[in-house]
Amino acid sequence: MNNYELQKIVEEISLEFFHKPFIHLATFNSKLRTTGGRYLLRTHNIDINPKHYQKFGFKELEGIIKHELCHYHLHIENKGYQHRDADFKNLSKLVGAPRHCSTVKERKINYIYQCRNCGLQYNRVRVLNTWKYRCGKCQGKLTQAENRKI
Repeated sequence: MNNYELQKIVEEISLEFFHKPFIHLATFNSKLRTTGGRYLLRTHNIDINPKHYQKFGFKELEGIIKHELCHYHLHIENKGYQHRDADFKNLSKLVGAPRHCSTVKERKINYIYQCRNCGLQYNRVRVLNTWKYRCGKCQGKLTQAENRKI
């Protein structure tokens, strides 16, 4: 999907669920990392994270668009457009916009430790002092099973 197709989808969702036109710009922004989309107050444009569409599909994309359109239409009408405002909560519930989107961020695992007694594995980002820490299940000694850090 490209930006032109995204623009058409946003315009259609705006008319179908909000009964108001979306007259600004909707684009994919691959620089977004922790959020599915954002509404820009100054320009009234909407940015969408393309990773959410690639990983979760159209249903997730539609939810993100509805959420951002709630911000858009309420801000244009000078109503409460922030997450904490009653206007935003009511409109989100009315159109079926999700409060949060699914997470795309994958945890980075650099070290894998294993218990000598029970074999339980611990995935860690940071180095673990095997002399100081024990297994949480059986209190057995830990050994470094795998080192993924280059």
